[in-house]
Amino acid sequence: MATNNLLTIENLSISFGSKKKKVAVIHDISFHVAENEIVGIVGESGSGKSVTSLAVMGLLPKKSSFVSGTLAFQQQNILTLKEKAFQKIRGNEISMIFQEPMSALNPSLTCGFQVAEILKTHTSLGSSAIKKETIQLFEKVKLPRPNEIYNSYPHQISGGQMQRVMIAMAIACKPKLLIADEPTTALDVTVQKEILMLLKELQKETNMSLIFISHDLSLVSEIADRVLVMYKGNLVEEGTVTQIFKFPKAAYTKALLASRPTLGERLQQLPTIASLADNSFKKVIVTPSQRAQQHKKLYTRDPLLRIVNVSKTYYSKGGLFTKKRTLKAVDDVSFSVFEGETLGLVGESGCGKSTLGKTILQLEKPTMGAIYYRGKDLTKLSNTEIRKLRKEIQLIFQDPYSSLNPRVPIGEALMEPMNVHRIEPSASKRKQRVLALLTRVGLDNTYFHRYPHELSGGQRQRVGIARTIAMEPKLVICDESVSALDISVQAQVLNLLNELKEDFGFTYIFISHDLAVVKFMADQLLVMNQGKIEELGDADEIYANPTKEYTKKLIEAIPKGIS
Repeated sequence: MATNNLLTIENLSISFGSKKKKVAVIHDISFHVAENEIVGIVGESGSGKSVTSLAVMGLLPKKSSFVSGTLAFQQQNILTLKEKAFQKIRGNEISMIFQEPMSALNPSLTCGFQVAEILKTHTSLGSSAIKKETIQLFEKVKLPRPNEIYNSYPHQISGGQMQRVMIAMAIACKPKLLIADEPTTALDVTVQKEILMLLKELQKETNMSLIFISHDLSLVSEIADRVLVMYKGNLVEEGTVTQIFKFPKAAYTKALLASRPTLGERLQQLPTIASLADNSFKKVIVTPSQRAQQHKKLYTRDPLLRIVNVSKTYYSKGGLFTKKRTLKAVDDVSFSVFEGETLGLVGESGCGKSTLGKTILQLEKPTMGAIYYRGKDLTKLSNTEIRKLRKEIQLIFQDPYSSLNPRVPIGEALMEPMNVHRIEPSASKRKQRVLALLTRVGLDNTYFHRYPHELSGGQRQRVGIARTIAMEPKLVICDESVSALDISVQAQVLNLLNELKEDFGFTYIFISHDLAVVKFMADQLLVMNQGKIEELGDADEIYANPTKEYTKKLIEAIPKGIS
């Protein structure tokens, strides 16, 4: 590895607001990125990772941001450059892969056009040469059917394929520095592993430098040479992957490492940054035999939920020149869930797990099969009867922000379903209940009058959980309900869900593509692939001895960190 520094940041401070009232978000940080080096930056939301990368890209808002210090790229302080001069560097010598490809790609333009636009801006190639180069880039990032995807719109391809289009766009001009900002957060573990391997291959092939930003330390360990740990705008620790993982010095780094669920021992509760800071965390390991004993009595009763030969098929109408197409999202699935247990439902995107959750909720009607809840076949009930049952079968959404009305205060949002289902006789009683629920999920009374935009992601998810338990449900379906959260916040929410299960006797169907998280939560595990059940049984047993190749592939794809 070359010792020359491609990027040198010295005493960088960033504030937002006005000259009279500034809020500091980056506090005097210094680090470097050498030529042909991969540097990982980790930390929670709000730690300053993305703001730092936007400063490097020259994308901070000019009127409301205040930047001081030195940001030298190839010995030139790029903070002093005018916008026109920066445009020659941005996308050409410094490029970026954004976190969410669906919002970063223009939905009204084809994938090929969007990549070709970069080449048109920064090169002198003709239109036919640009098209040829774009298709070659699609081949380089291992997109299937590159000619077809060239003419496809973003919504017509998968999340992993969209991320590959973003990578093709980012490397189009052979940049010297590539910034990848949470490029795999919303992806399945198998696709995530493919993207990591692709980035490593491209870095090795082109000798570019790479800044890889993530809140997941284990993920960073798979790709980085050196790691920076950020917390609340400060650089708290820096070192090689081995130093950070095996010999962390900062308490925050130790807490981040400890908060991540693992495939090893099962803990009763995950450690959080707060519990480690005040020494209140007590490590309690739950053995498979203890779990078996705890749940033995559950299986002597009739199941709470029984799914019998359920299938869900979608049909496309077809057009003048296209054939009618069918997609079997769920294919002849049968299983049971017993009261008081957690069923983990895992698989890659498109495997049918969310569709199955929707059919259980009767948001989608199954094409075939029966769904028995407390002995009643939900598929045979009228809409009126289904509405009455909504109180007992609840859903915690993946994205707590889009599931909350931005114009409605939190207290009102929590009282609304209670009004609909006539829980508590008066408005004052309902308000008392809401305040008690907020306390139960770790939020104080001031949140009653706040709006969703005033809350962090973890706080919004707690509101979503409070809204769910307000209904006193028996069965709760958690659909990717922690996938967008930082690891430390994720640990808090997972602990809360387990506490509520004990306190209220909830039964969970926990849907996720993160097998380590499901391992912490689940008693029984159901693995889905292309609409079918691949494997079903005791969670600990399946993780220890998976029998199907697909399950083995999922488990092997989980970032392990340094052991």
